[in-house]
Amino acid sequence: MKNNLYLCSEFIKRTMRRTFFLLILCMCACAHSLPALSWGQEGHRIIAQIAYDHLTKKARKNVDRIMGDHGMIYWANWPDEIKSDTIYKQSIKDGWHYQDFAGGLSDSIVADALIHYPKEGGNLYRALDSLVRRAQNTNLYTDKVQAEHVLRFIMHLSGDRYCPMHMAHMDDKGGNAVKMKWFGRETNLHSVWDTKLIDSQGYSYTEYAQKLEREYAYKQREIEQATDKDLLLMSYHVTEEIYRYQQTWDGNTYHYIYRWRQPMEYQLYVAGIRLAQVLNKLYK
Repeated sequence: MKNNLYLCSEFIKRTMRRTFFLLILCMCACAHSLPALSWGQEGHRIIAQIAYDHLTKKARKNVDRIMGDHGMIYWANWPDEIKSDTIYKQSIKDGWHYQDFAGGLSDSIVADALIHYPKEGGNLYRALDSLVRRAQNTNLYTDKVQAEHVLRFIMHLSGDRYCPMHMAHMDDKGGNAVKMKWFGRETNLHSVWDTKLIDSQGYSYTEYAQKLEREYAYKQREIEQATDKDLLLMSYHVTEEIYRYQQTWDGNTYHYIYRWRQPMEYQLYVAGIRLAQVLNKLYK
């Protein structure tokens, strides 16, 4: 009897070990198969927090009414989280989250994307313009669901607009095909800019938003007065410099962080300030 109990116990232990091992393998496989997201969860929360801190009293009241109990920061990543849902499948099919370019373009060609939306490489600028127009024509009281969904997309895509790897090169899938190692682990250029640079600093999104406010508040007026063209070209030039750096980078992750932390942080701050401008105008 004791022998049978022992054999049964050993069988259960081995089965549990195998199940646990297979579960770990599945989790790892899923992690490697997930598509790179824009700025990552932390980045979009940072941008939303900066924007929320710069809303006028009237705009904040209207945004809070639309967003409900959870609030703006909670919904900042919703457009990424529904990518596997059919609710807004056109946002994925039509490339709302990015507008990739070829490398080495002139400023005039890049700037033209804001007026004559490119036929390839994504639809970020077209989608944003369309969503802003829809928000202007949506009644906050009678069309609450539409108002909320439109606002969630505007928040998120306004952040994507200033992520360098969301205006990267078409021929390498926005940096996804540019392989590199981050502290010895395989990754890609897109993922580094979406999450790894931000995560390397170890701040919560509120701490990071406060840090950026302290460091870049003196640039707020300049950012607000800049044109969309000015900031598009600024972001494109950052992207091109990232690609040039990639060709000579020695593979040292610490060197990479040292070189690109501040440009990354400034892009986040710009995204937050410009989002606040959009929302203050929409919900005044």
